[in-house]
Amino acid sequence: MRIASVGQLVFAATMIGIGILGLIKGDFVAIWQPVPKDVPARLGLAYLCAFISLACGAGLLFQRAAAPAARCLLGFLLLWLLVFKAPVVLHSPTVEVSWEDCAETAVIVAAAWVLYAWFAADWDRQRLGFATGEEGVRIARALYGLALLPFGLAHFVYIRETAALVPAWLPAHTVWAYFTGCAYIAAGVAVIVGVYDRLAAGLAALQMGIFTLLVWGPILAAGPKDAFQLNESILSWALTASAWVVADSYGGLRWRRPLPPSRSRSSSR
Repeated sequence: MRIASVGQLVFAATMIGIGILGLIKGDFVAIWQPVPKDVPARLGLAYLCAFISLACGAGLLFQRAAAPAARCLLGFLLLWLLVFKAPVVLHSPTVEVSWEDCAETAVIVAAAWVLYAWFAADWDRQRLGFATGEEGVRIARALYGLALLPFGLAHFVYIRETAALVPAWLPAHTVWAYFTGCAYIAAGVAVIVGVYDRLAAGLAALQMGIFTLLVWGPILAAGPKDAFQLNESILSWALTASAWVVADSYGGLRWRRPLPPSRSRSSSR
């Protein structure tokens, strides 16, 4: 087995679980939704998504298969982002939920990109050097940081819906909704700018995990009332696992890194 971090193990297990669930359901699992009903060969595409999730998730656990598995998963997720998510944003740029849907896929893409950058083989480094190594990790982090911004914005645009998800035993539901929204935006900016980025990435992953545990955990334990609750629970966990991988990519770095000299000079003007 080839395990670079705990996040990798959790992410791989999550993808395996999503793949198995997709094969059992014969339909798209949360991370691949929504897919229009009129898409040609929709059922076959659903099974392909399930197979990609299962095969690539399993491949990430083995040394010889890690590189092709990460490459395949990253390529498929990027294609999915461009074909099914980005057009929705272009069609409805003023509808925040379209940005949030796109951002959800972007977080998973970022995790796959980190793993690809880690495990890239000689073939990858020779032909796709810009996407591997430290450069690839930096691109993945930037994508992750950008994805956090719509998450935070959604808390403000859909403040009532967000506040309603806050556990009943916590006071000031609206305050928590605003606070977590600000936290996502602050974390996204920190990751993009590169100041306190390790701390920001870790706290964002922790926030996703706490949200999954406190909001969707009790719902799963009681038995989801409908497909929406089940899908949101799966998606929330998948995002947590993906954020975990990105946070792990900062291992060994200082919690606060100074700005590059060029940025430091410009900021002092």
